[in-house]
Amino acid sequence: MRTQVAIIGAGPAGLFLSHLLHLQGIESTVIEIRSRADIEATIRAGVLEQGTMDLLTETGVGERMRAEGALHHGFELAFGGRRHRIDLQGLTGKSITVYPQHEVIKDLVAARLAAGGDLRFEVSNVAVDRIDSSNPIVRFDHQGASHQIEADFVVGCDGFHGVSRPAIPASLREDYQRIYPFGWFGILVESAPSSDELIYAQHDRGFALISTRTPTVQRLYFQCDPTDHVDNWSDDRIWNELHTRVENTDGWRLNEGKIFQKGIIGMRSFVSAPMRCGRLFLAGDAAHIVPPTGAKGMNLAISDVNILSKALGQFYRQGSEQGLDTYSDEALKRVWRAEYFSWYMTSMLHTFADATPFERQMQRAQLDNVVNSRALATALAENYVGAF
Repeated sequence: MRTQVAIIGAGPAGLFLSHLLHLQGIESTVIEIRSRADIEATIRAGVLEQGTMDLLTETGVGERMRAEGALHHGFELAFGGRRHRIDLQGLTGKSITVYPQHEVIKDLVAARLAAGGDLRFEVSNVAVDRIDSSNPIVRFDHQGASHQIEADFVVGCDGFHGVSRPAIPASLREDYQRIYPFGWFGILVESAPSSDELIYAQHDRGFALISTRTPTVQRLYFQCDPTDHVDNWSDDRIWNELHTRVENTDGWRLNEGKIFQKGIIGMRSFVSAPMRCGRLFLAGDAAHIVPPTGAKGMNLAISDVNILSKALGQFYRQGSEQGLDTYSDEALKRVWRAEYFSWYMTSMLHTFADATPFERQMQRAQLDNVVNSRALATALAENYVGAF
């Protein structure tokens, strides 16, 4: 089979790239190892920056986000028994929307299928070849048969464990990584929201995050040992830990409810550069991972493919490769800013087991400075909403 752009991975990056290319009249084929049901049911974080919100709306896939997403004009930092609001709207004129990633995926899948897009789920044995030629190929198995896509370009949107990044020779790329000595224990809870806005809590026992998914389902996290196991945590133990870490002196109390999902995720910062080799381009988690503290993962994926779609449009309209040649450098500028912000939030809010008493006091002083300085609060808010 032949297409202009072969896309590996039907996450937010791959699906949105296919959507953006379609709007420019550029053909694409998207292949995905998971089923449609799996990608639409995997519950992931969903904090959308103002720019992401605007882009989804402008390209015709933001209707349900606007109707069902929760628009937040701020969030809270909790430490020392008190909560302090960061006024995103007041400091930057911009806001964020809490809208889960799997809902974005549902919207994008629906849009591509409605437009007759070529999406192939449950493929296997994916391989990329001839990336240094003008007609790279992607091989895969689907429904009991072997297939090959010949394309002008291949875009790897297949995540950290996908085949795309390893297709770039190790001698041609540099991988930067930090593995953090803690993870997040995440739960999904049937309850009403405990807060109108997200709460990021710093406590001597570790970080906690109070988030929301829907008016009846909440997503809560607390810092844990990444080697721990969910079976070690009864519901009572979980609630005791969360109450300890997030409650304060004003009488506010966390809502409890039925816990119907538990899981532990590791924490890492990762960047692979460059994000291009020949006719193979990387986007989203295939090229970079950020700790979820900064709420940047899906926003970076959307940013990558927005840049790349414009470069591909320039190539097909004008025959110019200028945008393709600068894609990696332009994308990485945004990536490294987001990596810095995610590292900053992670370092400021988490408890490090090897921290000295002096370092713990410096962490608390950093939080005090942020909530008492309009300049520092503005810098935090600008990074959070993606205002630059």
